[in-house]
Amino acid sequence: MAQSLVQRQEQKLLQQQRLTQQQMMVVRMLEMPLAEFEQAVKTEIDDNPALEVSTDNPELSEYSEEPEYSDNSDNSDSPEEQERQSELDSALERMTGDDDMPLEPENWNLKPGTSAEADYEEITYGNQISFYDTLKEQMGELELSDQQRQVMEYIIGSLDDDGLLRKSLDSITDELAIYQNIDVSEKEVEEILKLLQGFDPAGIGARSLQECLLLQIDRKRGNEVRLLLRQIITDYFEELMNNRWERIAQQLKISSDTVEQLKEEIVRLNPKPGASLGETEGRNVQQITPDFIVDTAEDGTVTFTINRGRVPDLYVSQTFADMLNDYQQNRSSMNRQQKEALLYAKEKVDRARNYIEAIKQRRHTLYLTMKTIIDLQLKFFQDGDEGDIRPMVLKDVADRTGLDISTVSRVCNVKYCQTRWGTFRLRHFFNEGLRTDGGETLSTRKLKQLLKELVDKENKQQPLNDDALAAALKAQGFPVARRTVAKYREQLGIPISRLRHR
Repeated sequence: MAQSLVQRQEQKLLQQQRLTQQQMMVVRMLEMPLAEFEQAVKTEIDDNPALEVSTDNPELSEYSEEPEYSDNSDNSDSPEEQERQSELDSALERMTGDDDMPLEPENWNLKPGTSAEADYEEITYGNQISFYDTLKEQMGELELSDQQRQVMEYIIGSLDDDGLLRKSLDSITDELAIYQNIDVSEKEVEEILKLLQGFDPAGIGARSLQECLLLQIDRKRGNEVRLLLRQIITDYFEELMNNRWERIAQQLKISSDTVEQLKEEIVRLNPKPGASLGETEGRNVQQITPDFIVDTAEDGTVTFTINRGRVPDLYVSQTFADMLNDYQQNRSSMNRQQKEALLYAKEKVDRARNYIEAIKQRRHTLYLTMKTIIDLQLKFFQDGDEGDIRPMVLKDVADRTGLDISTVSRVCNVKYCQTRWGTFRLRHFFNEGLRTDGGETLSTRKLKQLLKELVDKENKQQPLNDDALAAALKAQGFPVARRTVAKYREQLGIPISRLRHR
């Protein structure tokens, strides 16, 4: 059967949504971390002579350029010239009143403090010395034998990212004998560990959270409140971790005012001393420049700033503004080159204005997103306990800010915030939740923490399998399926029960 191609013409009514160039520019800016954004701004300053840098920022004044124009009149009356003049006149006529803009560059000046939403500071952050090297530098101040130095280096290499030592001393002695051919006793290893625990920051090398807090308390001047807090951490640690202050106050017969002083004092302690050093042990990772700086005051007040880095204050060139003003007042007497210069200046000024507006919009969006994250995760920013990170998804932030979920996702994708407890990706604060028997929503991070505690406390002669762990969690009010326990156990790097048997 013969086949033929037939052309048909039909009408369809379609509704399509397209992003404008301005929206696309803002979207690209939102995706950029600070270092990339700095480079993008520098490139735009180089490409657009209508963008100028404030003289208040001399580091980047080299990117400011003055446009140069010559007025070589050409009064040729050739047909090509007449056609070109007609096209220029038509283009200039399309510049309606809606396209007019204030020609004073100060109206477009983008300086910190002009927005009521956020405070911007120009700060340079980053420490190029790794966690491992920082502790080795302090080790060089001690008089150690070669063997003691090797043992201390191995202990430093065994620290977790938060600066705590979770390996047992007998495991370390076995590993030193097997891998380093060093024969030392547990007592000798413990003595070297005590020396390491005298390093900065306070709490480094602790074998538990309790020891970490005690090491920090011992570094402080011993007033009455701190001595009382040390007693609580030593004798009532379980009650402290469960926030049972009423029971503690009853046992120690202390007043409510003293309890408040104790709470203020414990907020000043850092449960993750290693996180403040920025890098994990034994390797130099890529340096991270935080996009947000979060500060937690001693009274629990949390504030933040947006790190501007080396992004300068931008405004539209006065030369281009004067050029537009002069040309628009004398359009009738313009020659061809003057009309071309006017179109060029108009294009560059429009782009400069849109670019400055896009930077404003980027900062405003970053501010709204970070403010909402802090509002939702306030308890974590106050005490630094990851168990206090509540369930939160992108939709929660989008609903509160009025932003689209995709916009929130772009903001959080590769941005970092520096806190008192370390530097974290914004994605770190997002996690799913699990409904408990009591109707409470528990974060998956908290559930993993409970699971790890069960494994740490189990009898290693009879370790708990996944079914037993699920039953133990259910007994605490957290109904979790066995396969969920297995998934979280694997994510925590915990082996199956028979491999945990000793």
